[in-house]
Amino acid sequence: MKLLKKYIEKDRSGSVRLIPEDSEDMWHIYNLVLKGDKIKASTIRGFKSESSTGSVTSDRVRVMLTIQVEDVFFDVQVGILHLNGKNCEQNNYVGQYHTLDLELNQPFTIEKNEWDFVSLNRITEACDINKKADVAAVVMQEGLANLCLLTQHMTIVKQRIQVPIPRKRMGSSTQHDKGLTNFFDKTYTAILSHVDFSAVKAIVIASPGFLREEFWDFLISKAIKTDEKKIMENKSKFIQIHTSSGHKHSLDEVMRDPTIIAKLANTKSAMEVLTLDKFYKMMNTDPDRAVYGYKHVAKAAEMGAIGTLLIADKLFRADQVAKRKQYVKLVEQLSKSRGKVVIFSSLHVTGEQLNQLTGIAAILNYPLPDLDSDYSSADE
Repeated sequence: MKLLKKYIEKDRSGSVRLIPEDSEDMWHIYNLVLKGDKIKASTIRGFKSESSTGSVTSDRVRVMLTIQVEDVFFDVQVGILHLNGKNCEQNNYVGQYHTLDLELNQPFTIEKNEWDFVSLNRITEACDINKKADVAAVVMQEGLANLCLLTQHMTIVKQRIQVPIPRKRMGSSTQHDKGLTNFFDKTYTAILSHVDFSAVKAIVIASPGFLREEFWDFLISKAIKTDEKKIMENKSKFIQIHTSSGHKHSLDEVMRDPTIIAKLANTKSAMEVLTLDKFYKMMNTDPDRAVYGYKHVAKAAEMGAIGTLLIADKLFRADQVAKRKQYVKLVEQLSKSRGKVVIFSSLHVTGEQLNQLTGIAAILNYPLPDLDSDYSSADE
């Protein structure tokens, strides 16, 4: 993401002009844009005109629009952000309401009545090119493979490969071998289609049993036969990891593998994995130092007991403004007191797990055994 201009008033109102450069940037923008914000961007509109002779012609023109956002939808698979809202400026080509699609490499301006602490930090993070690191992963079992891209903030299933493979029969495995070869071939093609070898730090092949080793042999053999340089020049990036299945949820096992953690050292995704692991371990070994749910966490914050706050980004997109502000206030309070804050992406495997614990949790500096008696439930 490129920051072109930032103008914030003392009352925190103001505008920021940005250029999104990839789907990861679109995810950041999705988290920035809230109902009531104003977005200014160019878009293509079609129109018809009638000549003096009565003939009708169709044409397309690029126009600059400003809308006040009412709905936001992020299409994860294609990385497009759809914004729907009321047109704020008179325009001959659009009506009162309009849907605006933010495009890659096209500048836009976002104006807010209040830029909160979390939003400003997100812009700083999104514009720091050194914080980007990606992993491609193929989690597979016989006849099923999920090709995924794991960025700092998202887990995207780019392709799901399913191929029926006949069972081995006594004395003959011809049909089984043909099915397996077909399955491997489709998975190989998917890797070449969806993996940017120049960007990823690691390419994981994960499976139960010995399937990953069989696929690795197939992949290298075919790359040699076809002189596929992208594979051969990036052999060192491939890592084989054991998982319990070929389903998407097995990515959790991938992200916890020490080899992957080492590859992604000092990146946000690795920090999320390690922090969530630490929280779960604390729940098992010293449960009075691990709390979740807004009421418990807020009470612990009042007492100055929080060492690390774990919070899911979806909470900052809450429909109720008051609810959003209470989470932002909590993060700002802890950041100023030098507490550690880890914001988890809801589209990342670790964020999905944290959302199952209400989306907010904390590791405490010291035990607070009386919190459970203060609140009967850990609701948000």
